[in-house]
Amino acid sequence: MDRPALADFLRRRRELLRPEDVGLGSGQRRRTPGLRREEVAALAGMSADYYTRLEQQRGPQPSEQMVAAIARALRCSLDERDHLFRLAGHNAPARVHRADHVEPAILRVLDRLEDTPAIVVNDLGETLVENRLGAALLGTTTGLPGNERYQPWRWFMTAYERAKYAPEQHDRLARAQVASLRAAVGAAGPSDRRAAELIADLEANSEEFRVLWSLHEVAGRWEDHKTFVHPELGRITVDCQVLHTTSQTQALLLFTAPAGSEDAQKLELLGVVGQQTFTVGPRS
Repeated sequence: MDRPALADFLRRRRELLRPEDVGLGSGQRRRTPGLRREEVAALAGMSADYYTRLEQQRGPQPSEQMVAAIARALRCSLDERDHLFRLAGHNAPARVHRADHVEPAILRVLDRLEDTPAIVVNDLGETLVENRLGAALLGTTTGLPGNERYQPWRWFMTAYERAKYAPEQHDRLARAQVASLRAAVGAAGPSDRRAAELIADLEANSEEFRVLWSLHEVAGRWEDHKTFVHPELGRITVDCQVLHTTSQTQALLLFTAPAGSEDAQKLELLGVVGQQTFTVGPRS
C-alpha cells in the first residue's frame, strides 16, 4: 500500500469532480473546487472519518470491496480504477469477465434518473449501485456480506426478498432467477470461483433451487412486468427495462409505469416516503 500516492490520487480525483457530475446539487458557492470529503464518503458508503484518514495517509488498508466503492464514487475510468487498486496494495480486477466497477457512462445515466427508480446489477444479481428511488422501491441491498449480496441467494434463502414481490409472481421469478444465474455461469466458464461458491451454497441449502437448477433453463435478464409490494404504498406494478453493458456482465434496470396511472403516482410518492426498511427474515 503506497499511502502517500494513494492519498494524493484520492485528493486530486475528488478535486476534479463537480457536485453535478455525481448527481448532487451545486448549492452555494464553494471555497475550494471539487467534492467535499464527506460527499465522497457518502457516495462510497463509508464513514467520512475513514475516508478522511485515507487522504491523510493514516487510514488502514481498505478492502478490495471498499476500493471498488471509492472508484465508483470518484467516477474513475477503468485505467484509473486499476491504478487505485494497486496504490491500495491490491491486484486490479480482471477486465475480461465480471467486475464490480461500474462504467462512468452508466453512472452518469443513473445520476440523471432523479424521478425513476433504477439500480445497476452484475450478472450474479448483486446490486452494485442504486439511486435514491431505487433504494426506496426495493430496499437497499448494496454492501451486504458474503453470498447475501446476490439476489438469487436472498430469494431462495430468506423470506424478506420474496416479500418484496406479489405472491402470484413468485414461481415465475424463481425460475427466472435460476435461468439468469445459469446463463451467467455459462458465459464466465468453470473457473468462476464466486459463481461456484454461490451455487454450492444454494444446492446445499435449498431444495427448491436444486430442483430448478436441474432443469437447465438458461435465459439472460430481459424486459419484464413486475409487481412489488411496498411496506407503505402497497402493490406497485412496473415495467422493468434492461440496458446491458457491452460485456453483458452488468445491467442498468429502470422501473417505470404509464404516465398518469396509479402506479406512476405511487412511484412519485416514493420520493416523499423515502427508503423503507424491509425486514430481514431468517433463512427459509
